[in-house]
Amino acid sequence: MNSCIMIGVAGGSGSGKSTFTNRLKDAFGDRVTVIYHDNYYKSNDGVPFEIRQRENYDHPSAFETDLLIRHLKALRRGEKVQCPVYNYSEHNRTRETIELAPSRIIIVEGILVLENPELRSLFDIKVYVEADADERIIRRIIRDVTERGRHVEDISEQYLTTVKPMHYLYVEPTRATADIVINSGMNDVAFDLMRTKIESLLRPE
Repeated sequence: MNSCIMIGVAGGSGSGKSTFTNRLKDAFGDRVTVIYHDNYYKSNDGVPFEIRQRENYDHPSAFETDLLIRHLKALRRGEKVQCPVYNYSEHNRTRETIELAPSRIIIVEGILVLENPELRSLFDIKVYVEADADERIIRRIIRDVTERGRHVEDISEQYLTTVKPMHYLYVEPTRATADIVINSGMNDVAFDLMRTKIESLLRPE
């Protein structure tokens, strides 16, 4: 698959980047492949749950980004890959993998996908989704309680000790590297522009 186009979608936790990515996935279905950087969190096997809860998951070193880079290069060569699966409730990687096949459009989503220079260089289109800090923490609390089985106290502690400081150190600076900056995952104008761009890329040459 020589003409594979890779799109990186970054932004702070709760910014709406997953919403934006999932809207594109819903629009194009199997014609696009979506990869979540979160699934490449390093394995915490052998680490007690209490310690796993307090790990810094917003620092670049928390991810096995070199594996993601290898997988993206393999997909670009037309090869299938076995993507890891992460369990947020357990703060650990599962034993499962998901087989991903190459496609014309590959979207990679995550808070730090634009932070690593080698990873960033693989993207043909770089998108940064931003939102007000209050909106981001509210969305994070709702998501983590309803979808990940976490407690508000733990979410608040994690946000203040790691999520917030890491956002300003590592996530927000990547905004300057983006080709497109949008102010919400529900920004219909930005979505329509990106959908039109992807449709044009998917047309037979």
